[in-house]
This record gives sequence, structure tokens and C-alpha cells, in this order.
Amino acid sequence: MANTGVSTESLGGEVKQSFSGKKFRVAFIGCGGISGTHIKALQKMPDVEIVAGCDIKAERLAWFTEETRCTNVFTKWDDMLKKVEIDGVSVCTPNGLHAPAAIAASNAGCHVLTEKPMAMTPKECQKMIDAAKKAKKKIVIGFQYRYHPNTQIIKRAVDEGILGDIKFVKCQALRRRGIPNWGVFGQKELQGGGPMIDIGVHVIEMAHYAMGAPRPIAASGNTWTYMGNKPSQVVSQWPGWDWKTYTVEDLAIGQIRFENGAIMQIEASFAGHIEKDIWDFTMVGDKGGARWETASIFTDRAGTMVNCSPAFVPSGDFNMMFFTKLRNWIDGCTKHTPLTAPGEAGLAVQKILDGVYRSADAGKEVKID
Repeated sequence: MANTGVSTESLGGEVKQSFSGKKFRVAFIGCGGISGTHIKALQKMPDVEIVAGCDIKAERLAWFTEETRCTNVFTKWDDMLKKVEIDGVSVCTPNGLHAPAAIAASNAGCHVLTEKPMAMTPKECQKMIDAAKKAKKKIVIGFQYRYHPNTQIIKRAVDEGILGDIKFVKCQALRRRGIPNWGVFGQKELQGGGPMIDIGVHVIEMAHYAMGAPRPIAASGNTWTYMGNKPSQVVSQWPGWDWKTYTVEDLAIGQIRFENGAIMQIEASFAGHIEKDIWDFTMVGDKGGARWETASIFTDRAGTMVNCSPAFVPSGDFNMMFFTKLRNWIDGCTKHTPLTAPGEAGLAVQKILDGVYRSADAGKEVKID
């Protein structure tokens, strides 16, 4: 076995890891809420060192220093990239800053992981990919749900031919009343859209990955805003959102045609009069089908229609998914292992999102290049 530099020792029944090699030095652009989940995951990795953070708000930098004990903090990423030795940058900004931050990091010779969605437009995504390739560095997108055990179960079933040719996929990321009352999620100029680009993106990315990532060629869709831009007295999990600056959709419905003839239907909402929240996708092939929520496979065996459920599914909690996606990024950068969510995957998903929004604006089906 190769020497990885990682060793373990048992202290009172608890396993503690140490690392003797050169650590992978990670910096953050954006020290808001989601960066905390990244930090917790990275702090569990003995071969990683958090070396710097950048944010425009002093209180976020103070929080970052308290969480990481790192005093290299900056308000401009160009200053951080010039003054600190960095191997990889985690981009945790609002969506509108993903592209410029990632491109600057690549140009400075850093590997990049950017939170979802990859950017605001497919053109921005391509520029990010080009910058990473020019720098001979990796760029990975924060699509943690493709690491979820249920996604992996369905992915393996597709790869093994159990479902046959995938004909139809239905993606649902629906909240009955779940408009975020923090951050800038309601501001289109900073986020690019509402539930479609914020939560729909995750169900799209894991379904597209599981079905084999066919090339999207056309989109049709519509969006509606009817609650978020008005005050509300209805009791909900996140009351008091900023309705005065709310410029995104409450509900988005889309359909994507792929080059191989498959169809993907997408439903995403921050607010909708539905029975309950839904986070799921279903898949129909010519030999079998699947449902993400239960990790079930539906097929025919011995002249009988059967529903197959796994006897054991590993934990798929939020922290596990973030740990796995960050570990995949770092191993890809340091050991050249395969990346599960490379920049090209982010570009494909962005084309789907962009297609639905363009179709909604145009009132007709649009082509996806």
C-alpha cells in the first residue's frame, strides 16, 4: 500500500488521524452560511489546512476567524490570492459572483470548488472551464446530492442496464411555504432566479447524473410569482422574508428534451398550494423504473411486476454529502482521481436551467446549444 502520510491512533476508543505530508491549503471566497458546512467538513481532514478567507462583511470575517483560528482575512479576493499561498479555493458567494471569483482563482493557479449553481449563464460556465484548463487546474461544482446513497443506487442500476434506455424523468423540488428569509435568495440580479436555480438545481443535477448525463437540446417552461412579492401573515417555517426586494419566481415548471430522445420534467417551488414538501425524482426506462426517495427499483421478474427496495442504505445526511464532495475535489486535485461533478457537469445543468428560464421569457420552446 502506498504511503499516504495519514496515520491513526486510538485515544480512549476514539480514532484520531494525523498527517505528515504537505497539506492542501484551502481558502474561501465568501464566508456566509454555506461556508460553515464546508469548514466543518474540511476540519475533519488531516491533510487539509484552511489558510484564508475573503468576504465584504466584517462580521463574516470575524466569524470565519473564530471558526477556523485563521487570521488571514481579506475584503478583496485579488489581495488574498496575491498574498497567501493557496492550493484550492472554495467559492461560497451569491450566484452572481461565482464566475468572476472562480476565474480569478484559476488565473492565480488555484484549483476551484464553487457552490451550486455553477454560474448565472452557460457562457459564464464555459469561461470558468476555460480558465481552469488554461491554468491546468481542476474545477468542481458543489453538487452534493449526486453523492447521496440513493442517487448512487439508482446510478448503478442505470449503469448495469437494469432500467434499460431511460425514457422519462420527473424532478420535484417543491416547498409549500419555504421562501428563504435570509441572504439574497429573492433577488434575481444576484441569484439568477428562484426555486428553479436554487433547489431545483439539486434534483436536476442528481437525476441528470443518474440517467447518464445525456445532452439537452431543447427546453420549454414557465414561471410564476404570486406570493413572494407580497407581505404574508400565514404561519410558516421561515416567516418575514423581504418581499419588497423579491424579484424571483415562486413556482417554475419546465420540460427538457435530450439528444437521445429522453424527456425530463421539472417542478420547483418556494411557495405553492400543495399538500407537503417534495424532494424526489422518478425515472422510467424500457426495462425498469426507479424512485429516488425510497431508492426503489421497479421491474419485471419471473412473469411478475416487482418493486425492489434495498435492505441497507448508508447514511445520507447533509454533512456526509458535503464531506464526500469536498473529499472528491481534494483527491481529484492531489491524487488525480476521477471527479464526480467536474465543470462540464455544471455547464450541462446550467444549460437546463437557462433553457427553462429563456423559454418562460419567450413563451415558447427554445433550443439549447
